Amino acid sequence: MGQYQRLLLIADQTLHQSPAMLRAVALAKASGAALDVRAFVEPVPIVHLWEEKTDDAGYQRYLRRYRRWVADEIEQLSGQGLEVTVEVVFTTHPLPDILKTVEELKPDLLIKDVTLEPVLRRVFITPLDCHLLRECPVPVHLVNQTRYSLPHRVVAAVDPLDPSTQISGLNDTIIQTANALALQCDAPLHLLYAYDLSPAFNGDAPLISGGWGADFVEELRQSLHLAFVTLADRYGVPPERRHFVMGLPVPVISEFVEQYLADVVVMGTVHRVGVDRLIGSNTERALYSVPGSILAVRSNVKG
Repeated sequence: MGQYQRLLLIADQTLHQSPAMLRAVALAKASGAALDVRAFVEPVPIVHLWEEKTDDAGYQRYLRRYRRWVADEIEQLSGQGLEVTVEVVFTTHPLPDILKTVEELKPDLLIKDVTLEPVLRRVFITPLDCHLLRECPVPVHLVNQTRYSLPHRVVAAVDPLDPSTQISGLNDTIIQTANALALQCDAPLHLLYAYDLSPAFNGDAPLISGGWGADFVEELRQSLHLAFVTLADRYGVPPERRHFVMGLPVPVISEFVEQYLADVVVMGTVHRVGVDRLIGSNTERALYSVPGSILAVRSNVKG
């Protein structure tokens, strides 16, 4: 039996083949999972707003386009031996409809292409992808690009000393999710901890001769490393696949993905409130800067 029983693909609105489609089909084939394909698209445009009428001929053309796409996708995917359903959902507010679909289908994984939004737009409007990271109850696999349709290298990005991940067991969820994907793809699992020592220099660290004590910094680094090794040991990750790297999480992850040609980075998201919610999480920032793909798992503990 495969690691996945049901996959949900949010199809690209252009209805073209996309990296997420390639990934979803490959995972469905490898696992034998049922594949549900849903396209959430704008309703037929209203031509005369003041009369709330539509051009009937245009309306029929609009519908025919999607009916044809549904029929073509069912024929193509079924022809590849997949158990598949394909539907179009006309909506002006895709988020609640996607979450409703997730609730109804209960997939093991939601797969979607990353929608690249301009920086200025992201300042004022939270992108759909970020909403899904925050609110979707199942793991969300956001695909930016696919070197291989089936991942060849999977990375679990953890933080064993973050209180929010300890309380919620998020690190365990990250590793278990990454391991399930790696097993399904017969790919190696790597464990990455990007540790940042800069907070120590903003707190109550001891000053020695006008500078930060080298002994204190080394002691802190060793404590972080011990926590990382303990976590890696618990899951039997071999030493050559453990990566303890100093630096800010997103730049470190991005550089690691490029260096090791990693296909998927599994990260966690914590429900945030207040200013932290506006700033967003490392996972949200990684969407637009890390090559490859992100697979995000949620914690319900508020951070």
